[in-house]
Amino acid sequence: MVVTQERVAAEVGAAMLARGGNAVDAAVATGFALAVTFPQAGNLGGGGFMLIYLAEEQSVVALDYREMAPGYAHPDLFLDDRGEVDPNLSRNGIYASGIPGTVAGLVQAQQQFGKLELAEVLQPAIALARDGIEVSGALAYALERAGNRLRRNPAAADYFFKPDGSLYAPGDIWIQADLAGVLASIAERGRDGFYRGSVAELLKAEWRRQGATLTQEDLDRYEVIEREPVWGSYGGYQLASMPPPSSGGVHLLQMLNVLSHFDLAPMEHNSARYLHLLMETMKFAYADRSRYLGDPDFSPVPVQELLDADYAERIAAQIDLNRATPSAAIAPGLNLMNESMETTHFSVWDGEGNVVSNTYTLNFSFGSGIAVEGAGFLLNNEMDDFAAAPGRLNAFGLIGGTANQVEAYKRPLSSMAPTLVFRDGQPVLATGSPGGSAIITIVLQVLLNLIDFDMNVAEAVAAPRIHHQWLPDSFRWEPGISADTRQRLLEMGQHPEAGPSVWGKAESIMADGDWLYGAMDPRWPDSGAESLPPAQPSVGGN
Repeated sequence: MVVTQERVAAEVGAAMLARGGNAVDAAVATGFALAVTFPQAGNLGGGGFMLIYLAEEQSVVALDYREMAPGYAHPDLFLDDRGEVDPNLSRNGIYASGIPGTVAGLVQAQQQFGKLELAEVLQPAIALARDGIEVSGALAYALERAGNRLRRNPAAADYFFKPDGSLYAPGDIWIQADLAGVLASIAERGRDGFYRGSVAELLKAEWRRQGATLTQEDLDRYEVIEREPVWGSYGGYQLASMPPPSSGGVHLLQMLNVLSHFDLAPMEHNSARYLHLLMETMKFAYADRSRYLGDPDFSPVPVQELLDADYAERIAAQIDLNRATPSAAIAPGLNLMNESMETTHFSVWDGEGNVVSNTYTLNFSFGSGIAVEGAGFLLNNEMDDFAAAPGRLNAFGLIGGTANQVEAYKRPLSSMAPTLVFRDGQPVLATGSPGGSAIITIVLQVLLNLIDFDMNVAEAVAAPRIHHQWLPDSFRWEPGISADTRQRLLEMGQHPEAGPSVWGKAESIMADGDWLYGAMDPRWPDSGAESLPPAQPSVGGN
């Protein structure tokens, strides 16, 4: 089974399973297909994280293919002549882009853990780009919304709009010939088909065209890192999630540790009392995130201390169930010496019991808005996920410290949280979500809905969500959180934002021993769940 944010890519993954591929083959085929069909987040120019459960070995592998800062990066990269942070530099220009990791990550995953040949796994994506895809209503809407930003870059304007500059409409066929060529190069040469040779020259030329220098050494130094997952337990389940440089797994488990000190079910789902407890827990976790999290290859990250049972108990003891603690009164709590909403997630489960939970991104919708001329794909703007200066906000309102300052060949901190859940040693859930800074709290609420409130996976994914990230001292809420509940939360000292938000697409798969249940998040109209290839798959070619 494959569950994604885009239907055709789900069909591609399911077809790969039908060809005899395993979950990793299907995940990699899905990831490359999303680069064609879901360009606002599916990508060759970004990066991400993949969790893989290998059934035969009964082990979990965490692959970190997050972007890296180029060699020219330094702590003052995004400061102006007065020493002030210039957010435009970290979000819109070429300095916003890190060295892409997606191709290296997907290729390494497939070659190390897949069963098929890489060329076979890439063939559907090549065919989709070469022969064209039918533009969906959701894709047409996304391109229209990003139109002004994409048109500022000549290559992006050429790739994402018709020759006369007009928008693609639903039902139009969109051919991406240059992207097909890049995918074919990867199929033929693997990693070297992207990081060396003609595609690498196109990347370096685009950096020069935009006024910066990406070197061959930068591309050669990019590496995928196999890391140890972070593990925790909650409610009789065991959980594996991503370690740093993702903050997602650490703070997901930290919040579950705190919540284990409370009996949630009697509070009633999404009641004011329950949501208040969630928000108070979130505040403490995001305060810790601001100081302690970063790339562990550059500075120590106190993972064990953050996940220590005594520390969770200390936080739980500080939570007043009747009154909010102001964020200004909450600080990072260890006694130590001193994303975009348009990420995308997919989950895959094969008949042998192998499972993949993958989240990857360009950061903003359509990344930096800069396309690589001659290559057909967009560059990321992940450098904004660094702390441009300690204590300053990024685009998602998150604060970072020196552990996440800009440095050459460092990976920026992320909130991505692909997660696997086990019961008695067997996998029962694969989940994750886009959502920028809210990714961690989205995944948290999906898990609580399943474990504490006994929802099925579709109910757990669809239920309304809230989010608090410590600063600013206010919470976001989705439609379905009633006015009475919001008023009660206001009386308890919480501060709702002015209007509702809708965020996250927690594409999930759950197993009960006999059946797999795929849950498409209803927040995006093109999501797809496929367990068998369609009768006439729209994946192109043979």
